[in-house]
Amino acid sequence: MAYRLIGRLPKIGIRPVIDGREEGVRESLEIQTMNMAKAAAKLIEENLRFPGGEKVECVISDTTIGGVAEAATCADKFEREGVGVSLTVTPAWCYGTEVMDSNPTIPKAVWGFNGTERPGAVYLAAALAGYSQKGIPAFGIYGKDVQDAGDTSIPNDVMENVLRFCKAAITVAQMKGKTYLSLGYTSMGIAGSMVNPDFFQNYLGMRTEFVDMTEVIRRIDQGIFDKEEYARALSWTKENCIEGDDYNNPEKQVDRTRKDWEWEVVVKMTLIFRDLMIGNPKLKDAGYGEESLGRNAIAGGFQGQRQWTDYYPNGDFSEAILNTSFDWNGIREAFVFATENDSLNAVPMLFGHLLTNTAQIFSDVRTYWSPEAVKRVTGKELTGLAKDGIIHLINSGPTTLDATAQQRDAQGNPVMKPFWEITDNEVQKCLENTRFCPAEREYFRGGGYSSQFKTAGEMPVTMSRINLVKGLGPVLQIAEGYTVELEDEVHDVLDRRTNPTWPTTWFAPKLTGSGAFKDVYSVMANWGANHGAISYGHIGADLITVASMLRIPVCMHNVDEGKIFRPSAWNAFGENQESADYRACENFGPLYK
Repeated sequence: MAYRLIGRLPKIGIRPVIDGREEGVRESLEIQTMNMAKAAAKLIEENLRFPGGEKVECVISDTTIGGVAEAATCADKFEREGVGVSLTVTPAWCYGTEVMDSNPTIPKAVWGFNGTERPGAVYLAAALAGYSQKGIPAFGIYGKDVQDAGDTSIPNDVMENVLRFCKAAITVAQMKGKTYLSLGYTSMGIAGSMVNPDFFQNYLGMRTEFVDMTEVIRRIDQGIFDKEEYARALSWTKENCIEGDDYNNPEKQVDRTRKDWEWEVVVKMTLIFRDLMIGNPKLKDAGYGEESLGRNAIAGGFQGQRQWTDYYPNGDFSEAILNTSFDWNGIREAFVFATENDSLNAVPMLFGHLLTNTAQIFSDVRTYWSPEAVKRVTGKELTGLAKDGIIHLINSGPTTLDATAQQRDAQGNPVMKPFWEITDNEVQKCLENTRFCPAEREYFRGGGYSSQFKTAGEMPVTMSRINLVKGLGPVLQIAEGYTVELEDEVHDVLDRRTNPTWPTTWFAPKLTGSGAFKDVYSVMANWGANHGAISYGHIGADLITVASMLRIPVCMHNVDEGKIFRPSAWNAFGENQESADYRACENFGPLYK
C-alpha cells in the first residue's frame, strides 16, 4: 500500500512521565510507567489504520521523563521521527510543567492511571491545569474505577477515550501541510465554492491551490495523460459502467457518435483530475516534468457549472469514480473530491474519510418528505426508520458508488468498507446497481454522464457540514441517522419529482425531541447550506473531538452527551456544553493562527 501524498505519515508519540526523585521513588516506578506507554502503543497500533491501509505507528520516548532535560530529549526525538500526536501517560505524581509537552500545534492528551498507591490522578489534574493556564488545551483521560498498581490492563472507558483522541488527532495531523485543490472557482454563486484560503490555513494547516479549468482542456487537447492507462480505463468503463436511459426530450438527444466522444472526454477528465491532485510519474517519462508533480492535494473540487458544463461534458463521472473505492486500476483508497467545488462540504468529507477510512457521500440536502406528504403523493405509509419522515439526499450527478450499499459485513448487513476489506464481487455489485445516464442537457448543455442509483438497505450514517459565518468563523453541524430503503413504487414516485438521473439516498436522522432534532422537519430547517457530507457509521462524537482540536464550534448535533470528549479546558467555560464550546473556541482561536 503506497502513500500517495508527499511527506511522511504522522506518528503518535507516547511520553511516559515519572516522579524524578531518585534513590527509591523513581526506581520503583520505572517499570510500571514504561509498561503503561507500551500498553498504550499496543492498543493504538492494533486498532488504528490510515485511509491508505497503513498501520498507525507509535514512538515511545527512549526513557521515562522526570524533568526538563528528558522532556527536551523526547521532544527532539519526536521531531526527528515525524510525530504529529502526543499522548502522555503516568501512574504517579510528576513535576507538572517540567515534564510537559509544550508544542502548541500538536494535539495532546494525558492519561493518568487511577490507582491508590501513587497519585496519577493528582498529576493529571495538575498537568491539565498547567496546559489550560498556558493556553495549550489538552485532553484528560482517567479511568472510572480504581486499579491495582500491578494491573497492566486498560479499562474499557480509558480504551475508548485513548482511541477517540488518537483517531481524531491523527486526522488533524494528516491534514497539516497538505493541499485543497480548487479546479475552477465559484460554481453558480455557491458560497461554499468561494474557497477561503484563510480558513484552510488557520484552522486546518492546509494550503489552497487554484487551477483554472482551461488547464483541463489543455491536457485533453495536448494529450497530457498516460495514454496506456487511458486505453485501459476506457475499455474498463465500456465493459463495467452501464449506460442508463436517456431522459432528454427527443429534440435534445444526441447521436451515438457524440455520446461515445463524451465517454472518451469524461474518462480523460478523471485521469487529469487525479494527476492534478497527486501527480503522475508517467507524465515525466512522456516529457511533462512540471505536470507530473501534482499539487499534493488531500482533497479537491471541480467547479464545472456553468462555464465548463455549458460547453464540455460535466464532471459527474469523474467525481463519482474518484470518490469511489475502486476504478480501472483495481480496489484502492477513495479520493475526497467535491461537486461544484464546494470546499466547505469537502472538509467534512475529508474529516469523515480520515476518521473511518471509507468513501464519502456528497449530497444535496434536497427535500423533507413528511409522512403526510408521502401518503398524499404515493398512497403509501412510511414505516420503520422512515415513519417520522425522511430527507432526500441527492446529488446533481455524481456520488461514490460505495453508496449503493452493496458491500456487506460478516453478518450480511449493508456497509461501506475501507478499501482493503472490499471484495471483487462487491465491486461488481456496486457497478451492476449503478447506471450512468446521459446528462439532462437542460442542466448540462455539454452533456456527460450522471451516476444513477438508490442507496439500498439501512446503514448507520452521519451527515455533517462546515459553514462560515461572518464575525463568527466556521461552525460544524452534525446529524447522525440511518439510510432507509423505500419500496420501489414509493421511491420511483418521489425520485422522479426531482431528477431520475441522479443518485439518491433516503435519510432518517435520529431525533431527540428537542431543538434542531425535535423532528425531521427541524433537522432540514436548521441545516445551514444546500449540501451535506455523509459518512458511514455514527461518528458524531469523533467529529466533535476533531472540531475541538481545530477550535471549530459545533452548532448542531444529536450525539449522546456522555460520548462528547473535548479538552479539559472547555470545563472552565460554563456547564452548558454548547455555549462553553463556542466560548472556548473563540478564546483559544484557530489551531494554526
